[in-house]
Amino acid sequence: MPKVEIRSESCKACEYCVVTCPNKVLAIGEANNSKGYHYVVPANPDACIGCKLCAIVCPDAAIEVYK
Repeated sequence: MPKVEIRSESCKACEYCVVTCPNKVLAIGEANNSKGYHYVVPANPDACIGCKLCAIVCPDAAIEVYK
């Protein structure tokens, strides 16, 4: 089963990954990082298919997908 990890301190909440994910795995979380951004969290991790589209579109390289 694939696993998505978000480096919260690198995320600036651009939401590119949220809109790109075909299975709606990611969402903007409630907590803030030290820069004040509501960072992305894996809201539906069991739906991840490991396509890595989220990691590809992330401009800050804040996402890792492990298969």
